[in-house]
Amino acid sequence: MTGSVLKPAAELASTNTRRFPNESAEYRRARQALLVEEIELRRHIERVAELRRALPPGGEVTKAYEFVGEAGTDSLTDLFGSKQTLIIYSYMFGPQREKPCPMCTSFMGTWEEKLPDIEQRVSFAFVARSPIARLIEAKKARGWTRHKIYSDASGDYTRDYVSKDDSDVPGYNVFTRHDGAIRHFWAGEMGAGTMDPGQDPRGAPDMDPLWTLLDTTREGRGADWYPKLSY
Repeated sequence: MTGSVLKPAAELASTNTRRFPNESAEYRRARQALLVEEIELRRHIERVAELRRALPPGGEVTKAYEFVGEAGTDSLTDLFGSKQTLIIYSYMFGPQREKPCPMCTSFMGTWEEKLPDIEQRVSFAFVARSPIARLIEAKKARGWTRHKIYSDASGDYTRDYVSKDDSDVPGYNVFTRHDGAIRHFWAGEMGAGTMDPGQDPRGAPDMDPLWTLLDTTREGRGADWYPKLSY
C-alpha cells in the first residue's frame, strides 16, 4: 500500500453487486454503509502491519536463555532452527495452576493445524513455567503433535519478556536473527491498561480466529462466555 493512490472506500463499495433473496432496501443501505467501514478496516490493518514491519531494530538479546524441551535443554538460538524469525507464545500454565488456561489452550488448539504452514516461514515455540513433564502431559491430553513446547524452568526469559514479576500471564514475542545477533522485534503490549469500556483486555489483531468468526454473528463475542478445556 505504501505510495499507492487508493480509491475512496465508498467508491469501491459502490461496485458491489451482491444481493440476497428478499432483502429489504433498508438492509441493503445499511449493508453498503458497513461495507465501506469493512474496506477501511482492511486498509487500517494493512497500515498497522506496515508500521510494525518498519520498526527500528529492537533490543539485542545478550542473556543466554535456556529452555527445557521434550528432547532436552535448548538455547534461544536453538529455538530459531534454520529460520531468521522466531515467535514465542508464553502460555498460562505455571506451577500454581492445576490445569492450563482455557483461553491459551483455545489459541494453541487453533494453531495446531496451522503450524506446518507457519513454519514454512518462521519458527514457533510455546513456553510455560511448569516443569516440562507437566507440559508434555497436557500436550498429550489435548492430542497435539505439532507444538514445540518448552519449560522456562529458571524463569529468566519470562521475567524479562513476559512479566517482570513472573506472573502467570500470556505473552507473544517475536525475535529476529541477523548477522549473528538476536534482537527483539515485536511483542503484544495491549492489556488491562489499554482496554476500552465493556471489553476484555484483548490485543489487536486477534491471534485466534475464534473471535473474528464470532464477530460476524448477531450474538457477537458475548460477555458471559469463555472457552472451556472440555465440553
